[in-house]
Amino acid sequence: MVDDVTPAGSGQVDPASLLPPEEPVHLLDPDGTLHEDPEYPVGLDDEALVELHRTMIVTRRIDREAINLQRQGQLGVYASCLGQEAAQVASAWALQDEDWIFPSYRELGAAIVRDVDPADLLHLFRGTWLSDHDPYEHRFALLSIPIGTQALHATGFAMGARLDGNPIVTVVYFGDGGTSEGDPHEAMTFAGVMRSPVVFFVQNNQYAISVPLSKQTAAPTLAHKAVGYGLPGYRCDGNDPLATYAVTRRAVERARAGHGPALIEALTYRMEAHTTSDDASRYRSDEELEAAALTDPIARLRNHLRRRDLLDDAMEQRFEEEAAERAQAVRDAIYDAPHGDPLELFDHVYVAPRADMAAQRDELRAELARRADDDGGAA
Repeated sequence: MVDDVTPAGSGQVDPASLLPPEEPVHLLDPDGTLHEDPEYPVGLDDEALVELHRTMIVTRRIDREAINLQRQGQLGVYASCLGQEAAQVASAWALQDEDWIFPSYRELGAAIVRDVDPADLLHLFRGTWLSDHDPYEHRFALLSIPIGTQALHATGFAMGARLDGNPIVTVVYFGDGGTSEGDPHEAMTFAGVMRSPVVFFVQNNQYAISVPLSKQTAAPTLAHKAVGYGLPGYRCDGNDPLATYAVTRRAVERARAGHGPALIEALTYRMEAHTTSDDASRYRSDEELEAAALTDPIARLRNHLRRRDLLDDAMEQRFEEEAAERAQAVRDAIYDAPHGDPLELFDHVYVAPRADMAAQRDELRAELARRADDDGGAA
């Protein structure tokens, strides 16, 4: 696969240069055995490998705490990233500090890499605030609940950065279900034509809510969709943190060098349900889950580190204790957190208030007043 292609529509694109490899890039076996690939060098030192492992452990523990909080009525809903830690943490690891991430609603691991306080994200799922972190401080945009709209945000941001001469790259995350929506299609079309420095990172976790991949597309793989936009397609084992890092770094460096966007399909598996409102047992079997558990990304990197004597029981215990402490901090921040004024919903939508929004605000204010009167009467 060559790394530079001419713009779509020029008549000079070699389609073969855009095609993904027949097999996903795979570097690390479940038992920790490393298979180096000169086309996809990892280049992480020992300290970084250990830190990558620690971050995935922290991500999983906080993810579990978020599910607990939802089950206890503290969150309205939550979208777990269990099993997808490598796809998120390792891909975000491949970015420079100035690069921007545009997440969907599931990217807890990428947020932790960017030092976003997880409690700030969970306020969205509690309904106490839209999101409570500063996107400009962390270069991490607000969580996006609509499917695929963040692909347009990432593309537009990258287009603007290129016009400004700002050498950043944007990475946008969405799932396999997002590839069935219109917004990512429009985003990739614009990005391909404009050669925008954006990487489209598809976490193929095999299900769009309850719809398996086989019922979402007739394409050979999701990475093959890149060809239609004039983008190169990459595929990696998304449960392999080293392959995910190496492939993402290659796509990011290519974009930063001015060679345009790319699409990455990271093959992973969603171990939890789509959200805490979903019953995944209705559409997948216990046997499927058991098979997927054998490719666990945290166990895979742990085995590799132990093979190289970079990790021992004492270090592992410290990581688990830190993860528990951070999960407790999230619980302390979220549990019974007060709700703000519902009228704040209208404060950050448009620069200048619109008449229809003002009418809706008045309608909500009247409804809140009626409820307050009813509650007072009942008391």
